[in-house]
Amino acid sequence: MAKVYLICGKICSGKSYYSKKLKEKMNSVILSPDEATYDLIRNEQGEFYNVFCDRLLNYLNKKAVEIVNAGANVIYERGLWNKAERDNVKQFFKENNIETELHYIYMSDDVWKKRIKERNKRVKEGKGGSDFYLDEGLMKKLVSKFEEPTRDEVDVWYDNNKDIVS
Repeated sequence: MAKVYLICGKICSGKSYYSKKLKEKMNSVILSPDEATYDLIRNEQGEFYNVFCDRLLNYLNKKAVEIVNAGANVIYERGLWNKAERDNVKQFFKENNIETELHYIYMSDDVWKKRIKERNKRVKEGKGGSDFYLDEGLMKKLVSKFEEPTRDEVDVWYDNNKDIVS
C-alpha cells in the first residue's frame, strides 16, 4: 500500500538530494513546497508570502492524498521544522487513512554552516538556481524556528554528515 514519506530537516540540510535518492528506489512522486514556491512566485518575500505558503501546503496535502489513493508513494519534502507541524501533518494523513513515515535529515552545525556558505557563494555567482541568499538575519530567524525531532518521533534518521541511515 502506498504511503507518504515526510522529509524533515533544516534548510540546506540535503532534503532535496535525499528525496531524489529515495524516489529512485520506489514508485513515487516528490511534492516540494520550495519547488512550487519558486516556480509560482519566484521566492518573492512579500506580505502575501505567508498566506501563499499556508494555501500551498493545504493544496499539497490534498494532492498527496489523491496520489496515495491512486497507488503511488509521496515523498513530501516539507521541512517540518517543529513538533506541532509534524504532529499536525501526521494527524491530517491519519484522518485520511494514509500511513506516514518520517525521515529526518540530520547534519551537524559545522557541516551545515559550511553548506550554507557554499550555497550563498553559488547564489552570489548566479548559479543558485531556485536557492535564495541566506543572510545573517534570516539565518538567525530560521535557527530560532527549527526544533529538532526526537529519536522516538522519527522512523528513519539519516545522518547527512556520514551518509548513514539508522
